[in-house]
Amino acid sequence: MFRNQVIWITGASSGIGEALALQFAVAGSKIVLSARRETELNRVLERCLERGLTSQDILVLPLDVTDYEAMPAALDKIIRTFGRIDMLINNAGIAQRSLCVDTDMAVYRQLMEVDVLGQIALTRTVLPRMIEQSSGHIAITSSVAGKVGAPFRTGYCAAKHAVMGFFDALRAEVSHQGIQVTTITPGYIRTNISLNALRGDGTEFGTVDKNIAGGMDVDRCAETIMKGFLKGTAEIAVGEGKEMQALWIKRLLPGLLFKRVALMARPS
Repeated sequence: MFRNQVIWITGASSGIGEALALQFAVAGSKIVLSARRETELNRVLERCLERGLTSQDILVLPLDVTDYEAMPAALDKIIRTFGRIDMLINNAGIAQRSLCVDTDMAVYRQLMEVDVLGQIALTRTVLPRMIEQSSGHIAITSSVAGKVGAPFRTGYCAAKHAVMGFFDALRAEVSHQGIQVTTITPGYIRTNISLNALRGDGTEFGTVDKNIAGGMDVDRCAETIMKGFLKGTAEIAVGEGKEMQALWIKRLLPGLLFKRVALMARPS
């Protein structure tokens, strides 16, 4: 299904983005790899080549999703290289590990700029092209934190709730134009997300959370997401820990969930 399709992945230098790039490489897709770290993108490129693609099948396209002015030129380069774009996977993002009372407003702004407005800006750049094609697929990596509020993640939860709402609404707007919209809702996945998370003062957290360390293998996560893409699943929940139970507890027994997550904030 994905052979020769042009897939643009942001946040492709590590984690879920990298794992998805490898899945699409095996599927024979044309892949555009974007993130800020070009050296890491080139490393991912080499891994994709090992899975059967040629250098003509991959475009390394460094991009900061907060640089809105760079986005049209980036899309133009993709169109010049491959002639079209079939899928955009908005996967760039940063997390947070701090209490609200200890978090600078600058940190909240950065979370919103990267995790929300950057995704919206890139989607708005690509969307007219997909409407012109009468086809396309837009995906966003949200989180269980986009459904459930958790302590030490007020800004991250706010951002992920925001993108869930935006892309659910976008799905309704564009479904009649041949464009799919998929929200991805991962739980704890073994990536560097907590290492790179922001403290309240904007410095890196620099520690792997216990829950992240014991989370789902990132390659298995990517396999599950790919199966969801193939099935046309509108919202792909992926994870294997207790955090996934929160998605249905929130709907059925919200009071119970609120009590459980409050325990996470109590001093040990």
